[in-house]
Amino acid sequence: MKLSHFQFNLPKELLAEYPSEQRDEARLMVVDREKKTIEHKMFKDMIDYFDEGDVLILNNTKVFPARLYGNKEKTGARIEVFLLRELNAEQRLWDVLVDPARKIRIGNKLYFGDDDSLVAEVIDNTTSRGRTLRFLYDGSYEEFRGKLTELGETPIPKYINREVTPEDKDRYQTVYAKEEGAVAAPTAGLHFSKHLMKRLEIKGIEFAEVTLHVGLGTFNPVEVEDLSKHKMDSEELIIKQEACDIVNSAKKNKKRICAVGTTSMRAIESAVSSSRELNTFNGWTNKFLFPPHDFSIANCMITNFHTPKSTLLMMVAAFGGHDLMKRAYEEAIKEEYKFYSYGDAMLII
Repeated sequence: MKLSHFQFNLPKELLAEYPSEQRDEARLMVVDREKKTIEHKMFKDMIDYFDEGDVLILNNTKVFPARLYGNKEKTGARIEVFLLRELNAEQRLWDVLVDPARKIRIGNKLYFGDDDSLVAEVIDNTTSRGRTLRFLYDGSYEEFRGKLTELGETPIPKYINREVTPEDKDRYQTVYAKEEGAVAAPTAGLHFSKHLMKRLEIKGIEFAEVTLHVGLGTFNPVEVEDLSKHKMDSEELIIKQEACDIVNSAKKNKKRICAVGTTSMRAIESAVSSSRELNTFNGWTNKFLFPPHDFSIANCMITNFHTPKSTLLMMVAAFGGHDLMKRAYEEAIKEEYKFYSYGDAMLII
């Protein structure tokens, strides 16, 4: 398939600026691949589609406050620093994006906080906006990480053109987030409330947790018409034996196995054995899923509504079928579903 197959007109007003009032009261479109039907529900109704022994695969990554604002030495220019990944804990080296980038060169120092208690020196240029920073801070590593958390801001996506609120700190995080390391939330999981999780548990639905630390590469635009030539950024992935046991047992018993979000789907498809079972994994994945793709583990998926030409939309089309997803998206726009990170959800069965 080509990039142009994933172009559609998305009205700006359908990009969600805020989350739904209650997590599990977002809208839910239910798409049945076999019957080719589309139903309109509330997210909390998803429980009706699952029975005892079915499995939800959850990405338990936790978003850290990755957006910092500092001032350049001498000029005092305000610079946004977006923390991408820690390169060396001992030396406090980080891969970052800076904005505006043209002002930031090797050797420049940036000062953070009202008291300038955190300083960073630019030691390398990695891309046009990418830099390597060495943070200078008098204190233990734990105190340094605490300082980053104190000064950092919840990294809500740039399309949300407003100030970050205290509510974002809570709502741009899943209720089951545990392992810190993501710079973007696994957004399909944002719809689960603690109450809904408890109801699912009581019904006998099992949870298999994987950890895929979502990077900004997920949102990189595809710039080649031939999708096979697109390269995904690598993201850190950890799948433990316990998750494999839960998933493989459900697969053997022909239960419903639901990947919650594109990140969970990419995680499990990166760790498939030759016998189509889930394997343990500890490393990095740059798996790019686009049509046609034969999925090995999940037979069901929960996802948000994605933007045109995005890799996320391509994965959903690979799973749900391009024509059916095209029809579902046309229906979503007609019915004014909300799109993107804080948007509504789709259940593909």
